[in-house]
Amino acid sequence: MSIPKRAAIGLAATVTALVMTACSSNGSSGAASGAGAATSTSTTAPAPSTSAGAPAAAAGWARNPDQSSTALKAGLPMLGSEELQVHYHAHLDVIVDGKPVTVPQYVGIDENAQTITALHTHDTSGVVHIESGKDVPFKLGQFFTEWGQPLSTTQVGPVAIGGDKALHVFVNGKEITGDPSQYVFKAHDEIVVWVGDKAQTPQVPSSYDFPPGL
Repeated sequence: MSIPKRAAIGLAATVTALVMTACSSNGSSGAASGAGAATSTSTTAPAPSTSAGAPAAAAGWARNPDQSSTALKAGLPMLGSEELQVHYHAHLDVIVDGKPVTVPQYVGIDENAQTITALHTHDTSGVVHIESGKDVPFKLGQFFTEWGQPLSTTQVGPVAIGGDKALHVFVNGKEITGDPSQYVFKAHDEIVVWVGDKAQTPQVPSSYDFPPGL
């Protein structure tokens, strides 16, 4: 099955089973074994309610349509098929001013060329697939780069950090410091990139309830 067709049908419920079957294939090492399965327990504090408003400014967070170009910038080669020797998943939440930002589908997938990187999404769930032929580190900054959005201590997507805006990054409920772009994905990470008023205390999930097989 071609890359674009596989990605497209990933949105349909009938194909969810196909994706789960592929994702339950053997083949994991290194970073994949660095964390156990996520649980549904969960939060050090409640996650912001989506009823607080619509997702943050969708237009400014759009996926760059030229995924081959952004993958090159991220240092991620485009492949003709998924490689599963190293295979694990993480989940990404981006929260800006209390509102969730949708992580786009098909990040790391060029539908026209029918190619895919080792670091990609199939849908808008925020689940990031790491499927590689080699056990090498994959960084959060690489994912943002192929998405087409900046990630640094001074800029997250279209939002500048500074003034009254603060950036906090959490992994499995614990805040990490330093350059967020250098964080290396591990199996079943729940990663939250939070941007909001400096006076606010972030309330974020500490785990993600991954579907069976992921």
